[in-house]
Amino acid sequence: MNTFNRIISLLTLGVILVFTSGDISKAQDVEVTTGVDFYSTYVFRGVAYDGPSWQPAVEVSSGGFAIGAWGSQGYTGFQEMDLYAGYSFDFGLYLGVTDYYYPGSLYLDGDSHAFEINAGFEQDAFSLAGNFIVNEAVNAGSAGGDLYFEAGYSLDQADLFVGAGDGWHSTDGEFALVNIGIGTSKDIVITDTFTIPVSGAVVFNPDSEQFYILVGLSF
Repeated sequence: MNTFNRIISLLTLGVILVFTSGDISKAQDVEVTTGVDFYSTYVFRGVAYDGPSWQPAVEVSSGGFAIGAWGSQGYTGFQEMDLYAGYSFDFGLYLGVTDYYYPGSLYLDGDSHAFEINAGFEQDAFSLAGNFIVNEAVNAGSAGGDLYFEAGYSLDQADLFVGAGDGWHSTDGEFALVNIGIGTSKDIVITDTFTIPVSGAVVFNPDSEQFYILVGLSF
C-alpha cells in the first residue's frame, strides 16, 4: 500500500469509527473541537524543533473515538502537520496511530510520512505510553522501528515525566534517556466568562545535554 492509500485509509477508518460509535441519530454524540496554542519553544519528547510556535488543531470525536489534525508553525520557518486517529477506553487505555508530515517535501512521496503506533495507559496519578514508528521515511527523519516510552506522575500542582527512545529521538540513534521534566498549568481569569489556560514546563534532555524552559497559551 502506497503512502497516499495509507493516509486515505487512516482518515476513512477514523471517520467511520467516529460516526458509527454510539447513537448517530443524536447530533450531540459527535463533537467538533478547534483551538490554537502558542508556545515560547516547540519541544517534543525532549527535542527542540523551533522557537516561538503557533500550533492549531481540529478534532472530531464521538464516545471514545477521535480523529484529528494538528500542526506547528514556527517563527523561524519550521513546520509540522500531523493526522491522527485513536480510541480511548473507559479503563484508561488509549490506542491510536499518528501520521507525521513536515511541509517542504512532496506530500504524496512515500518518504515524507512517518507512521507511528501509539499506546497509553492512565491509572489514578500514573501514566505510561509507548510509541513505535513502523516505516522508514527519509524526508520525515525516521529510520523505521523508532521507539519512545514515557512514564508520568501527576502531583497536586504539577506533572512529572521521564522518557527514553531511539531512532529520531536520540543524537546517535541508540536508545537513551531523552526527556526529563516537570510541567504545570493554570487558568488566567480575564472576565467571568473568559479565561486563558497557561502551561509551563522545565525540560532536560540528558542525551543531548540541552535544557529548556517554556510557556504556552491556549485559545
